[in-house]
Order: sequence, then structure tokens, then C-alpha cells
Amino acid sequence: MALSDPLGDMLTRIRNGQSARKAVVASPASNLRANVLEVLKREGYIRGYTREEIRPGVQELRIELKYHEGQPAIKEVHRVSKPGRRVYSKIAELPRVYNGLGISILSTPRGVMSDLEARAQNVGGEVLCRVF
Repeated sequence: MALSDPLGDMLTRIRNGQSARKAVVASPASNLRANVLEVLKREGYIRGYTREEIRPGVQELRIELKYHEGQPAIKEVHRVSKPGRRVYSKIAELPRVYNGLGISILSTPRGVMSDLEARAQNVGGEVLCRVF
């Protein structure tokens, strides 16, 4: 069965893995997913990730989840732009997530980046998800 929202699937795997207190979760690999994970790693929401080849031509991402004093580092993660309803935002209209405590992840013409990086570069784009 084909997946209609691969990024949403990865975010759900992370959410479910943290609620089950898993150390590592796996997700099929793609460049967009890897770019989003790179932003999450830079912002300190996950420990890291690796790209592994499970058989020739098929790769997966192994995501190391992060916990602080037994609590998940990611308290909530929401998909904003979905395949049925794309959400784009100019940088001036991009709201802050929990008054700057959380981040939005954007897909911009300059690559996938957090809202803080997008504000610094003064570039808007598609709002992929919000993380707190």
C-alpha cells in the first residue's frame, strides 16, 4: 500500500516511539525526512539519526530519541501542511510556536530549516510541522 503522507508517517512513528519509551525508531528513508531529522537534531529534539541500507536499493532511517529526566524531549509534534491542504507562509506572517519555546519546520527555496533560521535568512515557505 502506498503512503500518502510519508513525513506525517515519520512524525507519528517518533510520537508513538516516545510514548512507548523506545530508544530508537525506524522509518523508511527519503531526502525530505532526512532533512527534517537534521533540523530536529540541530535544535536538540533528537539525539541523532543514521541512514542504513536494509537490502540493495532500500534504505531506512534509524532515529535515536532523546529524553530528559525520563520525559520525552518532544512534548508535541503536529503536521501543518498536509497533502490535501498545503500551508505556505511569508516570514512576516509566521507565528511563533509557544512564544518561541517551540519551532516550526519550513521547506524553503533555500532548503529545509527551522523558523529561527528562516527568520535570519528572511525567507518563507511551506510550513511542514510544529514541534514543542
